Amino acid sequence: MTVAGEKDKGKGDGVSPQQMRRRSLLCMALLTLQYGVQPLLTQHFSGKQVIMTSVVLTCELVKVFVAVVALIWEGSFSKMKQEWSFMDAMRGSALPAIIYAVQNSLVQVSYRNLDSLTATMLNQTKLAFTAFFMFLILGQRQSRQQIGALMLLLVAATLLSLSQKSSKSNAVVYEHSFILGVIPVLVASVLSGLASTLCQWAVQVKRRSSYLMTVEMSGIGSLCLFISLSQSPDGDAIRKKGFFFGWTPLTMLPVVTNALGGILVGLVTMYAGGVKKGFVIVSALLVTALLQVIVDGVMPSWLVFAALPLVVTSTIIHQKYPYVSKKKAE
Repeated sequence: MTVAGEKDKGKGDGVSPQQMRRRSLLCMALLTLQYGVQPLLTQHFSGKQVIMTSVVLTCELVKVFVAVVALIWEGSFSKMKQEWSFMDAMRGSALPAIIYAVQNSLVQVSYRNLDSLTATMLNQTKLAFTAFFMFLILGQRQSRQQIGALMLLLVAATLLSLSQKSSKSNAVVYEHSFILGVIPVLVASVLSGLASTLCQWAVQVKRRSSYLMTVEMSGIGSLCLFISLSQSPDGDAIRKKGFFFGWTPLTMLPVVTNALGGILVGLVTMYAGGVKKGFVIVSALLVTALLQVIVDGVMPSWLVFAALPLVVTSTIIHQKYPYVSKKKAE
């Protein structure tokens, strides 16, 4: 995950409402497609023989490139370069960068050991963990409807975990998919909630540019991964087999789409708002379900079908009924 350009909607001054609507619809359609196809792309074009750290590192470098292009495109690159401070970067971006680096690695592991629909739906539990850390760090409260929605989401996560057992006839295979599939994606969701909250604190409280934070976080995360290679199994594998061992030209496809997805999140927020972003997530779940049947020819278990409406309903409720303080309501 990356922090993209979440700017005030006032930046859209000079653009007609019709143009804004077209841009929002385009960005929403692209983000829905990216969310929906990402697990399938990772499974089909980033095989288990590919060294995971090489994928994550390459993705981070692509994020830096895209964010720099975005800064140049909006005309703020020169100003950011002049005002940049190493200490500000450390205070605002270092911790979330390290967290995201670990999270990205866990997501790659889970995508390789779960079916695409289950991985996508389990990934939505990050809403619950984000809400928890938002309250803990930023003091942002949840409405009663939102708390109920988060409970629905946790029920769905439980059903999805059980679905892995029901779909595996071999207990050893189930244990493998649970340990290397369900657990990594749930831990990644916890880390995603924490990192998202820290990023929001930096952008809203410290007023840092979110595009600049993308460059800083990807750079710091890449540095941490490079340092870890000296002691990690992936580091040994890279030294023995090479950085791009197991790669094909198509391996770059999930890497690039993952990086672009982070930028699209910011654009959807800017053009359409947070509520519409919630509907994008719901639509992506349906895209993933459809593609899994078409591409893999595998029908999900009944537990997955039971969890799907819970995920859809909880996401819509959480986006539609935000917390409103009593003073503001009055």
